Amino acid sequence: MRYLIIGANGQLGSDLVRVFAEEDLVALTHDDVEVCDIASVRKALGRFAPDLVINTAAYHKVDLCEDHVEEAFAVNALGVRNVALICREFNCALMHFSTDYVFDGRKREPYVEDDLPSPLNAYGISKLAGECFVRSLLDRYFILRTSGLFGVAGSSGKGGNFVETMLRLASEGRPIRVVDDQVLSPTYTLDLARQAWVLASGKHYGLYHATSHGACSWYQFAAKIFAMEGLSPVLAPQTTAESGSRAVRPVYSELDNQRLQSLGLDRMRDWEDGLADYLVARRAAKTEA
Repeated sequence: MRYLIIGANGQLGSDLVRVFAEEDLVALTHDDVEVCDIASVRKALGRFAPDLVINTAAYHKVDLCEDHVEEAFAVNALGVRNVALICREFNCALMHFSTDYVFDGRKREPYVEDDLPSPLNAYGISKLAGECFVRSLLDRYFILRTSGLFGVAGSSGKGGNFVETMLRLASEGRPIRVVDDQVLSPTYTLDLARQAWVLASGKHYGLYHATSHGACSWYQFAAKIFAMEGLSPVLAPQTTAESGSRAVRPVYSELDNQRLQSLGLDRMRDWEDGLADYLVARRAAKTEA
């Protein structure tokens, strides 16, 4: 099997490269392939002839998507369509990553793969459109919906993540307010990359939820970060309305890895365990740097 990763220097892409390192792997960055340009995708896949393409390219700045809808759809929907079309042309399978934000959060219990999507914001709508293109164009695909990603590449300045934002704010000594009325499953990208490898090694194609186990609010997530790091900033909860965010977000978007579990393939850990390992890994990365 030859694997080709699109977005190899992002948070998830970096950990996928690490996990797939002993495989026949082609790791491409945005400089190597532009998903919004179908000719660029055709050139890359034609040159390297992969068996499975792993696409991590995404426009994922949720609030900015509200003001830049065309850009969000160019990457998250039409860009995915381009990748799927060329995978079909070259008879490649595709692994693509989606989001918990395809749901509206009104269920108030963990979402399973068969639940009907109903996104509330431009980001979620664009990601759902990308899913639809994959499912309509290909028979051999993996779609992995995930949530609240944080990875070591984010600690290196490549886009950042919530953990890094919280630690930066704590270092500045200012009071911190975090929303406490949105529930999610924070997921360490290294755990997700290992789960992706398990799926990629087989042929159980289809749609999967792949998040860490358990759930928390963003406020509870922040509190756990500070507790694990031994920090005591002034932290207080706030409502989504008080936060002034542009995009409407689901109040409850915990995902249930039901299909992975039914196949005996669920390798995801509790989110607290992933966070603890991440904090160790980011310290080691900063020491090495």
